[in-house]
Amino acid sequence: MISTESLRRMFILSELEDTVKIVPNDFKKGDNGAITDVLNEKYANKVVQEVGLCICIHDVLHTSEGFILYGDGCSYIKVTFRIVVFRPFVGEILTGKIKSCSPSGVVVTMGFFDDILIPGGALQPGSKFDPAEQVWVWSYEGEKMYMDIEEPIRFKVLREQFTDTTPTNHPHPVALPRRRQSVADVSATDDLAGNSTKIPPYSLTCTIQEDGLGLLSWWGS
Repeated sequence: MISTESLRRMFILSELEDTVKIVPNDFKKGDNGAITDVLNEKYANKVVQEVGLCICIHDVLHTSEGFILYGDGCSYIKVTFRIVVFRPFVGEILTGKIKSCSPSGVVVTMGFFDDILIPGGALQPGSKFDPAEQVWVWSYEGEKMYMDIEEPIRFKVLREQFTDTTPTNHPHPVALPRRRQSVADVSATDDLAGNSTKIPPYSLTCTIQEDGLGLLSWWGS
């Protein structure tokens, strides 16, 4: 079961269910302490499909009676819990830093999440990639505004993409998306993956084609 509620802007609370395994050495922690530790180890900094990037356990709502399997010695408990999740809504304005630039666009990091792409076509009109400097440049009223690495940038979320990267038994595993990919999604995924075959399980495609969006230095904030 999954349910969500707003927490604060780009973060939400999602309600999940799972069965946790408590080893005998952790019995002394008490049920909630041991359960929270197991859940954080399993979910923190992991992407859950159609949920988002899990940050940490918020609280434990319900637990079943623990049961012990013969010859195992561990306690198994069914748990309903809430977890803090990074999943900004489409249209939300966020701030990060430029991580890298390529002819395809600008990759942005928020420190804890790097799979954010602003495609070249979603930059300010008049922007061009400078192959010598390896950065994008916005020409505004005759002035060249360089989008340098590490510069703080404000952007708007256009779309999100979940990709199931679970390995399969196929001799050549292929990550299958949970929804049909558009051309823009494929381009964004390829650019985020770079030269690696690794495809991010969760990514954002964004834009800065509005007043007030782009480098904070452009707008004096």
